[in-house]
Amino acid sequence: MTASDAGPAPWTGRLTGSGPGVSVLVATAIVVADMIGVGVFTSLGFQVKDIPSGFSILLLWTIGGIVALCGVFSYSELGAMFPRSSGEYNFLGRAYHPAFGFLAGWVSATVGFAAPVALAAMAFGEYAKSVVPDLPPIPLAIGVVWLVSIVQLTGVRHSSTFQLISTILKVVLIVAFLLAGFVIGTPQPIAFTPQPGDLAHIVSAPFAIGLVFVMYSFSGWNAATYIIGEMNMPQRDLPRALLAGTLIVLVLYVALNAVFLYSTPVSALAGQLDVASVAGSAIFGSLGGRIVGAMICVGLISSISAMMWIGPRVMMTMGEDIPALRVFSKRSVSGAPAYAILFQLAVANLLLFTRSFEAVLDFIQFALLFCSFFTVAGVVKLRITDPDLPRPYRAWGYPFTPLVFLLVTAFMMYYLLTERPVQSLAGMLLMLSGLLIYAVFRRRPVAAGTSSHRE
Repeated sequence: MTASDAGPAPWTGRLTGSGPGVSVLVATAIVVADMIGVGVFTSLGFQVKDIPSGFSILLLWTIGGIVALCGVFSYSELGAMFPRSSGEYNFLGRAYHPAFGFLAGWVSATVGFAAPVALAAMAFGEYAKSVVPDLPPIPLAIGVVWLVSIVQLTGVRHSSTFQLISTILKVVLIVAFLLAGFVIGTPQPIAFTPQPGDLAHIVSAPFAIGLVFVMYSFSGWNAATYIIGEMNMPQRDLPRALLAGTLIVLVLYVALNAVFLYSTPVSALAGQLDVASVAGSAIFGSLGGRIVGAMICVGLISSISAMMWIGPRVMMTMGEDIPALRVFSKRSVSGAPAYAILFQLAVANLLLFTRSFEAVLDFIQFALLFCSFFTVAGVVKLRITDPDLPRPYRAWGYPFTPLVFLLVTAFMMYYLLTERPVQSLAGMLLMLSGLLIYAVFRRRPVAAGTSSHRE
C-alpha cells in the first residue's frame, strides 16, 4: 500500500505522550490571538474614505463576523467528525482525496503560517520602534520569533500557559483602550444608527470590496482546528472554542472601529494606514502613538505564539502519514513536534532576512481561500454522499450558513483573480507543485505496521 492510498490516519483518541491536553479556554485563546493581528488597526482609513458612515462601517464589520461564524459552524462539524490536528490537510483529505489534503497541507506547512509569522514579527519590530525610536526592527522581529519558538519547544503545558496569559493581556489592553476612548475621547459628529443615504453605501462597490479586507482581518477563526488532536474533548471543545473565540473578536472589532470613529475626525482617518495611532493621538495626545504601539506589540506576541503553535502541527501530521516526512512527526520528551517547529522557525527567519514575506502573502491568499472554500463545500458533499457518518456536531443553520460562506469566499477569489491575477496564479502554481511532490511521495512504501482507514 502506498502513502497516497493510506491517506490521513484515523484518529483514535487524544495524542499520548504530550502531557495535559489543551483546554477549551486555551483553544479559545488561540483563536482570539490568531485573529487579532494588525488588520483591524489599519483597515478603517481606507474604508471610511469611500464609506463615510458610522452605521455602514459597523455593519461592514458585523457582516464580516457573521460570515466567519458561518465558516465556524461548518469547520466544527468536520472537526467533530474527524478530530485530528492539521486543519484543511485533514478535512480535505477526508472529504475528497488525500491528494487534495496534501495540496492544502503543502501550502500551510511551507509558507502558509511562516509568512504571517514573519509579517507579524516585522510589525512587532516597527511598532516597538514607535515606542522606543532607537530599537532596530529586524533584530527585534527575529528575536520575538525565536523567543516564542523556544516556548513552543518546551511543550504543550508551557505553551498553554504562555498563550493564555499573552492573549488575556491582549484583550485587557484592547478593552482598556476602548474604555479610554469612550470616556476621555472627544465625541465626533458621527451617527451609529441608520441615516438617510446609508443604503446607497451598503449596496455600493466599495462596501463589497471593503468586505474582502474585513474578511482578511477575521482570518484565523479556524485556528483551533489545527490542534484538535491535542484537545481534551475535541468533539465538544472544538465547536465551543471556535464559536467563543470568533464572537469575542467580532465584538472587539466592532467596538474598536466604533471608538476610532467616535474619538477621531473622519477627515483625519480617511486614507490613513495607521488609524490606531491616529486615534490614539486624538485620545491620549502626544503620547497616544506610543501607547497604541505598546498595546499592539503585546498583542502581536500572542498572535505569533498562536501561529508558531498551530502551523507546525500541519507538518507534524503530514509526517505521520508520509514516510518521507516522518522526521517532522517526532516529538520531544515534552511532547513538542520539535523538528516541525524548527522548520517553521527557519522559513520565517528566511522570509524576514530576505524581506520577501509580503510577496509570499500576496500569492498565497488565493490558495488559502481556495482551500477554505472546498473545506466548507466538503460539509455539503459529505451530507450527500455519506449521510450516515457519525456527526457529534451538526453545522447550525445548514444549508444556509455554508452557502453564505461559500458565496462570500467565491466573491473574494473572483476579486483576487481580477485584481491580482499574477499573484493568484502563482498561488495556484504553488499548490500544483505540491502534486508533483505528492506523486513522488506516493511511490514510497509505507513502513511496516502502518495502518490505514482506506484499502
